[in-house]
Amino acid sequence: MSRNLPLALAAVLGLGAAANGLFMLVSPENWYFAVPGVTTTGPFNQHFVRDIGLIFLLVATAMLAGVARPASRVPLWSTAAISLAGHALFHFWEVAVGICGTGALAQDFPAVTLPAIATTALALWAWRDNQALSEWETLAAQ
Repeated sequence: MSRNLPLALAAVLGLGAAANGLFMLVSPENWYFAVPGVTTTGPFNQHFVRDIGLIFLLVATAMLAGVARPASRVPLWSTAAISLAGHALFHFWEVAVGICGTGALAQDFPAVTLPAIATTALALWAWRDNQALSEWETLAAQ
């Protein structure tokens, strides 16, 4: 697979996380009412929304830095994947304990579960790519 596709996907995920995080920080109440399903998970809490906005900026930084710094890609993208996967699993837990109905999973899929899956796939790709480069460097040195 060409390196351009995973790098472009990582950049898109990073920019999306940055846009979401900035929206959460700059206008938490507008974010709360703009994102479908959020109002059904509990009352508006400006501090909470901004805290999560900071996490999205951290994810964005990890994804975009990984695009620019191949040597750091595996730990950066893995960290982002763990964060997003944890967030997605929390959404599944909310359904499992009855906080949200099962329809929330379908509603959340594009913005919660899909980015977690894509970022995890990118972290695995980076790890495999790093392994292939190491093997190639070992062969080239012989």
